[in-house]
Amino acid sequence: MTRIIVVCEGQTEQSFCNDVLLPHFSRFEIFLTTPTIKKTYGGIVRWSALKNQIERHLLQDKTAFVTTLIDYYGLYAHHQFPDWDEAERTVDRNERLNIIEKGMQNDLQENIRKRFIPYIQLHEFEGLLFSDISVFDRNFEIQEFSDYKYLVSTIDENPNPEMINNGNDTAPSKRLSKILKPYSSKVLYGSMLAQEIGLTKIREKCPRFNNWILKIERIKDVLTEV
Repeated sequence: MTRIIVVCEGQTEQSFCNDVLLPHFSRFEIFLTTPTIKKTYGGIVRWSALKNQIERHLLQDKTAFVTTLIDYYGLYAHHQFPDWDEAERTVDRNERLNIIEKGMQNDLQENIRKRFIPYIQLHEFEGLLFSDISVFDRNFEIQEFSDYKYLVSTIDENPNPEMINNGNDTAPSKRLSKILKPYSSKVLYGSMLAQEIGLTKIREKCPRFNNWILKIERIKDVLTEV
């Protein structure tokens, strides 16, 4: 069985990996472990600290792979991620993250970087939860919505939920806080909604996320190259 360590930005991402991704990948004989970022026990840090954790994982288990599940929302220049300035000059957000991810991989020690699959979620993990409006309808009573019309308009205007922008008031998590009265427990509702939507639907709606899942599914294809 292949082991993949998913370094999660926080408990919301960790719960999603454990509840949704772990059962999926077990069918591929891929076993996930899901630590949060150690320096903060959840929460984005400077690249130097995250890099140190990634390299420690790769050096401690020379057969394991490491990937990340962190949000682009909340990343800033002071976090000093590789090739940040070049990326920020790039208009296309997907290409912007491709540049940063490639820089992350190239910044690791050469002898271990092939076992690292960098991934940054565009724009925020909670964007994935806008993949299916029927899940909200089935799981919440009308009185639990603060603004149902805002939910409808958000989904209608964003056929690819990953493109829901990262503004201070319009990031996916901020929208959910305005849409649902009980969305104070991000971990609980994030995992619950993701399970209800299902990985298949999320992958259909979110191409960048789907490409990450495909890379992990196909990890055994590159084992002979490592």
